[in-house]
Amino acid sequence: MMLSWRTVAYVWFGQQQKATDKAFEALRAGKVIAVPTDTLYRFACDACTWEAVNRIYEIKHTGPLAICVGDVIDIKWFAVTDYLPHGLLASLLPGPVTVVFFIRAVARGLGRAVVLTSANLSGQPSSVCVKDFENLWEHCAYVYDGVVLPSSRAGSTVVDLTRLGKYKILRPGSAVEETTIILQKHSLVEES
Repeated sequence: MMLSWRTVAYVWFGQQQKATDKAFEALRAGKVIAVPTDTLYRFACDACTWEAVNRIYEIKHTGPLAICVGDVIDIKWFAVTDYLPHGLLASLLPGPVTVVFFIRAVARGLGRAVVLTSANLSGQPSSVCVKDFENLWEHCAYVYDGVVLPSSRAGSTVVDLTRLGKYKILRPGSAVEETTIILQKHSLVEES
């Protein structure tokens, strides 16, 4: 399938602001875009627009979705975090970690959280280049390319922080060792 230049945006050095502005426009209009993250390509939409979130479910046929906020401090608007050790979230994020209870530049500019989920159909391999999910481009207002991602399809490390003083690694992902060190440094104990 061939897409027009308006749909596939190649982000070259010096053009990032223009691409970010287009992402704001699309997300504010309730559209889905595809973006590279620390680990994989992901579909993204405005987390505060129900119709946009529904589009993600229609594309993916998936369960829970992650959100991305512009700054770590903004997590408090979406999840209770008072029970976590001071500095823990700032030590883990941003980075290749997904925290359970809950594209930084885009989330900051939008002023709202952005839903993120891997750019693939549920049960299919994760996408490390835009060609990996070419069959799903038609569902996106923009597909952002120009970033070389690691060839590993491990994705982010997913850690459950819902229990006071404990953590549970739900998916090892690409940063399990570093994440475990940070969690233990903050006196959290692995839940068995």
